[in-house]
Amino acid sequence: MKQKKVLITGADGVLGSNLVREFLSRDYEVSVLLLPESGEPLTLKGLALNYFYGNILEPADVSAAVEGHDFVVHGAASTIVYPARLELIKKVNIDGTQNMIDAVLKHKVTKLIHVGTANSFGYGCKENPGDETNSYKAHIYGLDYMDSKKKAQDLVLDAVATDGLNAVIVNPTFMIGPYDSKPSSGSMIIALKNGKIPGYTPGAKNYIAVKDAAVAIANAIELGRQGECYILGNYNMSYKTAFRIFANVIGAKPPKRKFSSTAVTLYGAFNSIFAKAFNYTPSVTKELAKISCEHHYYSSEKAKKELKLPATPIEVAVKECYDWFKQNNYIN
Repeated sequence: MKQKKVLITGADGVLGSNLVREFLSRDYEVSVLLLPESGEPLTLKGLALNYFYGNILEPADVSAAVEGHDFVVHGAASTIVYPARLELIKKVNIDGTQNMIDAVLKHKVTKLIHVGTANSFGYGCKENPGDETNSYKAHIYGLDYMDSKKKAQDLVLDAVATDGLNAVIVNPTFMIGPYDSKPSSGSMIIALKNGKIPGYTPGAKNYIAVKDAAVAIANAIELGRQGECYILGNYNMSYKTAFRIFANVIGAKPPKRKFSSTAVTLYGAFNSIFAKAFNYTPSVTKELAKISCEHHYYSSEKAKKELKLPATPIEVAVKECYDWFKQNNYIN
């Protein structure tokens, strides 16, 4: 039986690094497309992979990488949230996705799995969480990251409708797990361990073990329906609850002070002003402050039913993330 070939973009990120391992465990021949300066990333060392180097903004680079593959998982994206408006973010997320669509159609790839984000759908409350039928409303935050990811998703759906593209969109929530080399989501765990989180905001969001997202994405190759979107998430929790659980797992003290929405948004606004004036990248901006005070609850019932999305306890995901950080000297 012919070995199936999959190309993964964004393979050096926390999701991509877990995805690579999931596909290898299923006996796929796995290729990765990385920026030329990436070399062999820490999270991919020693794995049996085919390496392509190029930029998703260059159609020729994308075409050369895509050719000969049965499946493509497009996870490469710009997740920059400061500055809130930046042309590069739109180019990477929108133009890069269009280049991927064009190459997949050109080389008659069997299926494209496009990695979007849950906030391309409207969030809900705990009693009525957002799902794939909710209209986009994150435009209120004024972030090119969120707006461009929604636009990229629309490009994929348009290509499904007009060009017959066989594509599935997966929309992860906040992913936690090992191989977070930047670090991205795991920076919260490092800060918590180091006592750098002074308090919690009134908001909430949905969390998922990154390896669960990887399993669902790999399952989408066979189970995902053309033109469908699937929110990948598992646990709706307030920041207060999340910090308490995370702290218990890693042996840290959870923050006890609750910040009011007014205090947080004022801090974010002033921080953004000072960051611009003194040329530094703030950890909290006016946009992120606003988001942190709201409840971003989501339902993943569709993915559980159709993609067999698993539900690893979030404590396990935090422990795996923390252990990887310790092993790789991110935490003293």
